Amino acid sequence: MKKILMASAAVLALSASAFPGFAGIEEAKKWIDEEFQPSSLSKEEQLKEMQWFIDAAKPYAGMEINVLSETIPTHAYESKVLAKAFEEITGIKVNHQLLGEGEVVQAVQTQMQTGRNLYDGYINDSDLIGTHSRLQLAVNLTDWMAGEGKDVTNPGLDINDFIGISFTTGPDGKVWQLPDQQFANLYWFRKDWFDRPDLKERFKAKYGYELGVPVNWSAYEDIAEFFSEDVKEIDGVRVYGHMDYGKRAPDLGWRMTDAWLSMAGEGDKGLPNGRPVDEWGIRMEKGSCNPSGASVSRGGGANSPAAVYAIRKWDEWLRKYAPPGAADYDFYQSLPALSQGNVAQQIFWYTAFTADMVKPKSEGNNTVDDNGMPLWRMAPSPHGPYWEEGQKLGYQDAGSWTLFKSTPVDRRKAAWLYAQFVTSKTVDVKKSHVGLTFIRESTINDESFTERAPKLGGLVEFYRSPDRVLWTPTGINVPDYPKLAQLWWQNIGDVNSGAFTPQQAMDRLAEQMDQVMARMQRADEAAGTYHGCGPRLNDPVDPQVWLDKPGAPKPKLANEKPKGQTIAYEELIKRWQQ
Repeated sequence: MKKILMASAAVLALSASAFPGFAGIEEAKKWIDEEFQPSSLSKEEQLKEMQWFIDAAKPYAGMEINVLSETIPTHAYESKVLAKAFEEITGIKVNHQLLGEGEVVQAVQTQMQTGRNLYDGYINDSDLIGTHSRLQLAVNLTDWMAGEGKDVTNPGLDINDFIGISFTTGPDGKVWQLPDQQFANLYWFRKDWFDRPDLKERFKAKYGYELGVPVNWSAYEDIAEFFSEDVKEIDGVRVYGHMDYGKRAPDLGWRMTDAWLSMAGEGDKGLPNGRPVDEWGIRMEKGSCNPSGASVSRGGGANSPAAVYAIRKWDEWLRKYAPPGAADYDFYQSLPALSQGNVAQQIFWYTAFTADMVKPKSEGNNTVDDNGMPLWRMAPSPHGPYWEEGQKLGYQDAGSWTLFKSTPVDRRKAAWLYAQFVTSKTVDVKKSHVGLTFIRESTINDESFTERAPKLGGLVEFYRSPDRVLWTPTGINVPDYPKLAQLWWQNIGDVNSGAFTPQQAMDRLAEQMDQVMARMQRADEAAGTYHGCGPRLNDPVDPQVWLDKPGAPKPKLANEKPKGQTIAYEELIKRWQQ
């Protein structure tokens, strides 16, 4: 009898630890006290929000769901810490898998094409907003929150607090994705080197203007040349004036679709994206939702003089001014390489890597001093000669929660609860301190970031500034992101290998983009959905017809290297803080 009682007690104990009914407010209190600080909410407000999650999750407690995101520090924190907290508080177990961005896009594409439920929720870039809003395979969150998902939608979600909600809103005005993390591509530089009087004097003597934050690509190029070919060595270390990457892989395509062409000035004015021509060079007339071409002959800009200039400069700078081996780096290798301390500046640096760049010197980071203060700063991206006021100035990644109709409703509801949990005001300030990828206005303005700002190299000042709206993701002109994105890296890779000139590569890319969109158009016609928002290509004409018209595509400039312009970093910060 004693053995039976002991066995029963053991079973009960096991059940108590596994049965979701034992999840609840005590577990929430523990997490709030020990992990979810600081927060933009008071502890009482945090408990109230967690109580809502506990109650809403009861029908799904005991369920095990699978979600997928790319590998960055923010998502690692969610996978290792927040998924565990969510399970202990709600009783829903989450397997939060991390893969490379290319694999995430592939999984999204496979689920869309097959209708098989590979994952119950995805954090995939808002760059797919044009895809999701057109194909209608994802769940329209606006209608979901008001209808079928209303019972699992947090009343304290506060959609208007998300700084990137315009990025995840389709041409229909509906929200299709919920931002989970955001990071911009900004300019990065070694302020300690730029402040050296001897280097400032040498630079001005050679170029005729002050060494400072470059405003245009001409200045960036001059600074790259100066450090690589004139300075060459600082404190016994061989230094370089530029860093980038060129490995023939999907990362290389995103390197360009992430607004590189628009930084050069390829597109039209308009925020969050150029209209009618966006940064991919895809034309979509104002008032229309139908893409009409990527090639100049159809009114697009993918092979325009500005686009070709952008690709030429990327290739030229990588060859001439970057450290040996950079051309073989991918996205994940090139950015942390800055911590070696041998690069003066990087024109295309993602703020997602701020967390790595503020690690202590003891962990091999040579870009902080002995007190952990950064020797570097971030600043606005310089722009190319084709750029005009009113255009976007760079890219902002907005990894966003996406639900698919192919996911069973109960699993979709459980995933939606987790998505809201990891973006909730209860946890967002702490998550942002870990990953430094802001999504909420309330988090950016939290006092804890005012205190930490001096150690983050300008990140907080940038996100609090009005300038941040000039950095935006891919927009609604792109009708099928997975199909079109895969064309870029192969064509750009042929430039880096020397197989094609920039003009040849962009001509081929533009033609291939038009071919993909033409197939989409024919599919619409065959399916009888011709009156939707799919591509409707313009007939090709002599490219000069479009180049002679106002706006993009823009004709070739007689001088693509105007005089360099710089601004003192201190003046920039004053402007941001006004």
